[in-house]
Amino acid sequence: MATGSVREVLPPALDSTSEPPPLFDGTTRLYISYTCPYAQRVWITRNCKGLQEKIKLVPIDLQNRPAWYKEKVYPANKVPSLEHNNEVKGESLDLIKYIDSNFEGPSLFPDDPAKREFAEELLAYTDSFSKAVMTLLKGDGVDEAGAAFDYIEMALSKFEDGPFFLGQFSLVDIAYAPFVERFVPFLREVKKYDAMAGRPKLEAWFEELSKNEGFQQTRREPKELVEAYKKRFAAHL
Repeated sequence: MATGSVREVLPPALDSTSEPPPLFDGTTRLYISYTCPYAQRVWITRNCKGLQEKIKLVPIDLQNRPAWYKEKVYPANKVPSLEHNNEVKGESLDLIKYIDSNFEGPSLFPDDPAKREFAEELLAYTDSFSKAVMTLLKGDGVDEAGAAFDYIEMALSKFEDGPFFLGQFSLVDIAYAPFVERFVPFLREVKKYDAMAGRPKLEAWFEELSKNEGFQQTRREPKELVEAYKKRFAAHL
């Protein structure tokens, strides 16, 4: 399994008082927020490819973001974005594929045509998964969330050559990891809903995923994630 073996000191987030880095100077930069699940996907990919020295991490404070980020880096003014070869690209699912294809390190996408096809299906389902679970985070959507977790459980049963979606660790696992990491503890504590109950494949998947150093380096404490979601969904609780 691919791991990011380099431990790095994480830089402080840049806010509205911060000067911009020397943009378009040939340095490859990944702009993230430490709390954003979409940015976390790309951060994990960078780590699992062993690119900590090649892709500089630039965290942004989303609550107090610097004006230069929108004006000079990424007009969409969201994270993640990647500054590479004098261009800035966005969208997390596009970026994880881009980094896997354009940088050195272990491949995170399979060669097997059946696995590639299933990978595309699963990547396309990520938004539907999040939206379905959000119905329960915001209200009483137990059926929708349950069906979404059941889909994941079933998907994890397709290939038997490992505990991951495609058997072996891939971009698909990276795409789902930040969301499962947040949803499961919040649902357990706040909604008294255990997404792992009766879903042994999901439980085994997350347990194995949690051993991945590239993922570990991006994780927050579950309590911190739960508190952040409590604030976000306060009106619905």
